[in-house]
Amino acid sequence: MLKILLSRLGQCLLMAWSVGTLTFILTRLLPGDMAYKIATGRYGDDAVSTAAANAVNAELGLDRPAFQQYLVWLGDLITGDLGTSLVTGAPVVHELKNQMSFTLVLAFWAILAAALIAFPVGLLCGAKAETVPDKASLITSTFIRSQPVFCLGLLLIFIFSMELNWFPVAGFGSAEYAVLPVLTLALSLAAVSNRVVRNSTRQAVNSAYFHFARTKGLSYAQAFTRHVIPNVIVPGLAFMGIQLIGLIEGVIMVESLFAWPGIGHGLSHAVFARDIPMLQGTALVMGMLFVAINTLVDISQHYLDPRTRLEN
Repeated sequence: MLKILLSRLGQCLLMAWSVGTLTFILTRLLPGDMAYKIATGRYGDDAVSTAAANAVNAELGLDRPAFQQYLVWLGDLITGDLGTSLVTGAPVVHELKNQMSFTLVLAFWAILAAALIAFPVGLLCGAKAETVPDKASLITSTFIRSQPVFCLGLLLIFIFSMELNWFPVAGFGSAEYAVLPVLTLALSLAAVSNRVVRNSTRQAVNSAYFHFARTKGLSYAQAFTRHVIPNVIVPGLAFMGIQLIGLIEGVIMVESLFAWPGIGHGLSHAVFARDIPMLQGTALVMGMLFVAINTLVDISQHYLDPRTRLEN
């Protein structure tokens, strides 16, 4: 366990430096004058002027050499100071804390819903391979996975909001606003996960230890529960952990589409407003979130799979 935590801590520190440095470089390669973009975000298109842009330059030190700006940024990062938003003037940490609370709610329910879809469907299709439910699941999974998450969200809006009028199109405030964003992310994740669970189930059902359990006198249901499900959960969870990078990508698109005030929605606004501290802080937090989620997956596998404990 300690080895896993130390390894992930090292990855987290390396990720924080690399993501922050890459974001620093990329934001300065964007076309257009950065000071004008920031002044536009602060004062609006009509009020921006050369004097306002010069004031932004002097305030933020954008006229200094890039290497000096990088050293200042790196020193602030080491001390945990992510700066203040160039648009709102609020501390970046405070802004991210508010946005993260919405994103974590969305991600938690999406992962839970994806697991509740993928494991039952995969187990059923694995136990009843090459039947109508298995083939229907394959076609449905292929269709969903071939759709960008943005298109999948639009399809759900068209069906459940515009045609059936069951859920609101966008916004937040009550549980009904979260249904379509959660369903969009969950379906995207479960589309592939259920096939991984299906294949693992198929292998377990055809294995020698499953047939031996049946020979000993266990019923099909008893052998399935004791010898198939434990061998399916581990690869299923591992694959869902790999897929979580897709969840983080999907959060940006889904939050923007459904106007969900999370960190992905904030990131898109930071890009358009050239709010560099918010952009760097958001990228940093999303990278750390990815490492944290994979750490939780590793810990769960450590306890679920005895082979992992022996290797460690």
